[in-house]
Amino acid sequence: MEITETLAAGRAAQELRLRRGEFELATQLGHVRTVGGALSGRRRVARGEVERLRRAAGFPDALRERVRTVGTAEGADLMGISPGRFTRLARAGYLVPVRFYLNRYRAVVWLYLAEELRAFASGEPGLLTGRLPRTPTGGSGATAEGAEEKAGAGEDCRPRNWRGRRIGLLLHESDDRWERAAIVGSVLDPLQLAELVPDPYERASLNRLRPDLAPGRPGSEAGRETVQRLLTADDPDEISWHRSSLTALLADARRDRQAPRPNDTLPEPVGATEPEPPLGTGAAIRTGSATRTRTDIRGRAGSRTGPARGAGAAVAGQAEDQAGPGPGGRRRVSWRRRRRVRPGPTAEVRCGSVRAWLRR
Repeated sequence: MEITETLAAGRAAQELRLRRGEFELATQLGHVRTVGGALSGRRRVARGEVERLRRAAGFPDALRERVRTVGTAEGADLMGISPGRFTRLARAGYLVPVRFYLNRYRAVVWLYLAEELRAFASGEPGLLTGRLPRTPTGGSGATAEGAEEKAGAGEDCRPRNWRGRRIGLLLHESDDRWERAAIVGSVLDPLQLAELVPDPYERASLNRLRPDLAPGRPGSEAGRETVQRLLTADDPDEISWHRSSLTALLADARRDRQAPRPNDTLPEPVGATEPEPPLGTGAAIRTGSATRTRTDIRGRAGSRTGPARGAGAAVAGQAEDQAGPGPGGRRRVSWRRRRRVRPGPTAEVRCGSVRAWLRR
């Protein structure tokens, strides 16, 4: 069997003369084919794939241009429109971002592929000037409402379009059915996920395979909250779509294999009893399937007011044995120690008589 040589991501990026971000985007977009799990974080590139890209015309500038991203200002200049019109087109769903990051003011900065912007400008010249039409013709997040009305109402399709694009890219990379279900479920909030996946072991498996949709989380709490809002589906149509997709993917995953479960979750056998107490700890009492001693029972009854009498009796018995006989063959036991009787067959009777004497 022929073994194909593969390269790590860092080594492949160096040979392709791509920066880390460019290489990640190239693998997500399918420009660089990789092998391995989509969510393992250790995808590798075959040596033949690297050689194919290096032999392509215009390497490496052509490959870099295919993964070049631009912001609003540079994108508007590239399309020959104002930044305001560019933002309205993006908010209405005509332009789909490929990435985002938070600047130092914790504002969201969306990034777009320069190659897609040039293709949109050449294919839709009517949208670059004049009023935007009531029926958008481009963008996966567009609806039947007018783009002007959507922008005026404050609706922003950029987060939804980015989530849809990110999930689609991850699904394209993965062949594992449980991984695919985890990818779709990653944009649903925990309550939605618990409703669709009531089995805790299946939810644990999905959380373990949950992808990192936006690597490089910010360090501040406010920044993390902002990113979390962008990662969670909030539109009713989007939520309904992902719920339906997750239900179908879970059915396929369950037919493929069951979620892993621990081996120690089996119920205990009926009639299991506790081990017998060792000798010298008091008389044994068997009640049903439990075995306890009178010393344990007296210790539980007196736990509110002090130590168990059985423990005190054991200490007193040891003290009497160590004291030895006194004059006349009698043991030297103090008045306080006489009330503490060693546990034995008649310990309950002696303790009862002592309690009666104390109540007088």
